[in-house]
Amino acid sequence: MDKQTIGSESSGTLVESVMTTIRQRIAARSLTPGARLPSIRAFAKSMQVSKSTVVEAYERLAAEGAIRSRPGSGFYAAGSLAPLSLAEIGPRLDRAVDPLWISRQSLEAGDDMLKPGCGWLPASWMPQAGLRRALRTVARADDIALADYGTPLGLPPLRQLLARRMAGYGIEASPEQIMLTESGTQAIDLLCRFLIEPGDTVLVDDPCYFNFHALLRAHRAKVVSVPYTPSGPDIELFAQALAEHRPRLYITNSAIHNPTGAVLSPVTAHRLLKLADQSDLTIVEDDIFADFEHAPAPRLAAFDGLSRVVHIGSFSKTLSASVRCGFIAAPRDWIEPLTDLKIATTFGGGRLAAELVLTLLKDGSYRKHMELLRAKLARAMGETSARLKAIGITPWIDQPAGLFLWCSLPDGVDAAEVARRALADNIVLAPGNAFSLSGTASRFLRFNVAQCADERIFRVLEAAMVR
Repeated sequence: MDKQTIGSESSGTLVESVMTTIRQRIAARSLTPGARLPSIRAFAKSMQVSKSTVVEAYERLAAEGAIRSRPGSGFYAAGSLAPLSLAEIGPRLDRAVDPLWISRQSLEAGDDMLKPGCGWLPASWMPQAGLRRALRTVARADDIALADYGTPLGLPPLRQLLARRMAGYGIEASPEQIMLTESGTQAIDLLCRFLIEPGDTVLVDDPCYFNFHALLRAHRAKVVSVPYTPSGPDIELFAQALAEHRPRLYITNSAIHNPTGAVLSPVTAHRLLKLADQSDLTIVEDDIFADFEHAPAPRLAAFDGLSRVVHIGSFSKTLSASVRCGFIAAPRDWIEPLTDLKIATTFGGGRLAAELVLTLLKDGSYRKHMELLRAKLARAMGETSARLKAIGITPWIDQPAGLFLWCSLPDGVDAAEVARRALADNIVLAPGNAFSLSGTASRFLRFNVAQCADERIFRVLEAAMVR
């Protein structure tokens, strides 16, 4: 039986599905202004619908002005280019598990909202006294520091200090190999602009930090995921992905992994680098959680010597999300073209933020803050883990360092549905499929233990799972 004859409700759904597919192609620029749409016959065959369904969808899109008809020639994308819509690029996702949805809910949440699904510390856990003291110090700086552009590479004394800090992880980088950025996110954005073209393949972990998905979507990359294990990516499947997809780039956390809390093992790191060398693969190592470690984990950049590994970090998670200061450590011959790209996209650097970070790192307050913070997080990790286990939620790794617990729900419980119900009670959760490109984490939630002090979270969780 032809799908079009199933019924009016189904027919309407099929028409809308065809329209959505065309809108996504326009949003993703795979249909540019003036591009000819597939013929009615060809599109009906590819969508497995009737020709009349495609005709109706095309007519509706023409009425909206999204496409236009040329009698005797076919249908064409309209001349004006629709604004970029990240939500329309790739498969349409339920907003409860869309990474952009989680970010919006967390960033826009009022004081009455609890945010165990967000990715940062409560403001009360940040070094408020040290920040105020550093702000007063920076306010007494000379006129140039207060009012002029920073140099493209960034404040030299801070780059020198970062080079010494990286040496503590075995990473040899001169200050001339380090570029300051506005954040870790901007660092990845610059590297994506520098290293990939639309359509290039990029590997990520599954699960991985959800904003990697959103950022790579914005760069029109083809994203392929590799399952992550407690010791790093599944090496056999990683090798298979390299052979099958020939990716240009791999983006990962190698110290404390987001969202799982796993740590890369030395054996996995060596095997990973050997595969990367054989496949001419560049690795971006996101190390923004470095200072949460109790003991240093292996760094790919240390083993590789900044040859095909680029190392990035920031201070948004440990000092202040309002003080936007990150960095890139890259091969020497990349720095000049990266500098040109930074000038083209942001012009000068954020000098005030760099001066503030430098002041906090130099006066000893940051070290003391981190010692106290690691102890506080360890207590919160134990308490949160125990409370989650008591209601049937199981951590994937017991007592990891850092902020996050990656947890599985009981059989038959869908994390996205739990998140929707929790949101009605003013609680923002982070469902697993927002982190999983393959959509295989529907039973998982990521918890930020620093944001789990309120016992209402566990009452609402338990009730949502029962419902």
